[in-house]
Amino acid sequence: MKKKQKQLKDLFLLDPNITFLNHGSFGACPKPIFDSLVKWQKLLEREPVKFLAFDLFKYLENSRNSLSSYLNCHKDDVVFFPNPSTALNTVIKSLELNAGDEILSTNHEYGALDRTWNFISKKKGIKYINQYISLPLKSKDQFIEDFTKGINDKTKVIFISHITSPTALIFPVKEICDIASKKNIITIVDGAHAPAHIDVNLKEIGADFYTGACHKWMCSPKGVAFLYAKKSVQHIIDPLVVSWGYEAENPSHSQYLDYLQWQGTNDMSPYLTIPDTIKFLHENNWIQIAKESRELNIWARDQIANQLGLELIADENFIGQMSSIPFDFKDQINDQLEFYNRYGIQIPFFMWNNVPLIRLSIQVYNDEKDIHRLILAMKDFMNRKRI
Repeated sequence: MKKKQKQLKDLFLLDPNITFLNHGSFGACPKPIFDSLVKWQKLLEREPVKFLAFDLFKYLENSRNSLSSYLNCHKDDVVFFPNPSTALNTVIKSLELNAGDEILSTNHEYGALDRTWNFISKKKGIKYINQYISLPLKSKDQFIEDFTKGINDKTKVIFISHITSPTALIFPVKEICDIASKKNIITIVDGAHAPAHIDVNLKEIGADFYTGACHKWMCSPKGVAFLYAKKSVQHIIDPLVVSWGYEAENPSHSQYLDYLQWQGTNDMSPYLTIPDTIKFLHENNWIQIAKESRELNIWARDQIANQLGLELIADENFIGQMSSIPFDFKDQINDQLEFYNRYGIQIPFFMWNNVPLIRLSIQVYNDEKDIHRLILAMKDFMNRKRI
């Protein structure tokens, strides 16, 4: 392990007895960023009324300013949420949809959001379509051809992941947003895995709505996500929880901010760590870290596939720091727990469209030894299941 990599690994609070190959689920927070969280929590507890009633919104503005610069958007077009699911529920439940309208998505979406759309579909009589994307995925043209077959006159919204959760694939969301814009279709991008994993330039992507997690690949404390909305669609948004920002006594310049920034008493200290989080990423050249982690991931998935005789589901151009690989198991929860308890490796199992997958995540604290350990464990696990 390189000296710089070792120094960064030592900053993470992870259990040294566990081989952690699951950064993608909830991230992992380095000590300097965690210290920033504690700093803000202590400031809150020192004078809670002053902090929450008088100072909080200027602190939030400072965080939004840092985040918007990082994502290339305006600070008043982005607001904080505890997770992408809550942010997307806010958008989805605000949409004016009528019976017969169609929502076009893919068959690779995050299960919680599939459930959200199914809930809305039953309420409003709309149709949620999980368009089939053929695998192995080899080109953007292949993806776009598969996906756009689902567009018709009833399509009102396109909902698509930037990086998929179960299959760990990077989708060409800019191209899809361009197509949708020409057809006056609203675009909602689930970018939970994207920030600090790949470049996210919101002006270039052109989505109407975009959400991302900061607590995943940006390594912020848990419970930090954001919602971006173009100014042209911000008036659509209703508050998920109606609070003081609705019909505000002292409204700000933005109804969008008024509705969403205060929805009841909550510890917003994690949101306020974002300037320190981004500073940490810049100081440690995280663009290079992500590049090197991706290279290790590509090498790792090739080694796993070659040594275990497994098929890859996509060309490496669709892969970042995560890879999902078909892996034979029978019981997702129990087999994952058995794998963890037997081998001391934290890695998720997914049952996706009846295809069992294991998803590998690579972060700065991982190295080739972790991959060799994983391969030995996978071989042993497969042999045990054959007995």
